[in-house]
Amino acid sequence: MPWSNDHVQWLKDTGERLATADGKDVEVWEFCHQDDDEMLTRWAKHFRNHYCLDSEIDFYCRGIGCTRTEYLDDIKFPDPKAAPGPSIRSGDFSEVLVADFLEYILGFWVPRTRYGDKTVRNESTKGTDLIGFYFEKDGEHSLNDRLALFEVKAQYSGKKADERLQDAVDGSIKDIARKAESLNAIKQRLFTKKDIDGAIKIERFQNQADNPYQDFYGAVALFENAVFDKETISTTDSSSHPHLANLKLVVIRGEDMMKLVHALYRRAADEA
Repeated sequence: MPWSNDHVQWLKDTGERLATADGKDVEVWEFCHQDDDEMLTRWAKHFRNHYCLDSEIDFYCRGIGCTRTEYLDDIKFPDPKAAPGPSIRSGDFSEVLVADFLEYILGFWVPRTRYGDKTVRNESTKGTDLIGFYFEKDGEHSLNDRLALFEVKAQYSGKKADERLQDAVDGSIKDIARKAESLNAIKQRLFTKKDIDGAIKIERFQNQADNPYQDFYGAVALFENAVFDKETISTTDSSSHPHLANLKLVVIRGEDMMKLVHALYRRAADEA
């Protein structure tokens, strides 16, 4: 299997809770990544396969006449230097990391379909950032089934903190209207990949009126430690969110995050 969750152990709940302007709790997590070659290699493989499965890459390289590394660097991965490549890199990296958080820590199934069919490498994928699915019982509908829709924003550079958690909250509000389109997009991608069982699982969440379930929203902001600022986080106002009671707010901070982003892309390409 191409997937790995070993790196998730580097995500640590600090136990600290901040309060927004409207009194909503914000969880503070820290990503304590380490220079561990074996773990980084497994993580790089996991990361690379979001863009192109290792089982398919040779076919895609064949017509171009390039190596796997060249294909990933020149066709699939966002550019490391030319704008907006670096910002797309930080956004994609952050979304994948939060997808791992949603799946391996919160216990949702998160289909990995968002990046493989990108046609322009230096553009972000449209629609809801992350969608996860929780089934209380296999093969049965339950009122306790949950659909998670998460918005992710990041800041790994700059001199002061931007209001990235507020941006994530505002994006989460838009996800309410985008839900049907985003579910259909995942279903289509799974169907195209011949994952019929996965596509059928999505159907359970496409008609909430006839098949009720619980909505679960999330807004996540990731920061380089140098620009992480508690006061800026505390100015966030989530009171206008229609699903405030089911909204989870999370901040993830870490050291040398953009350096890590570039290193992970480099390793993912070089070790393909």
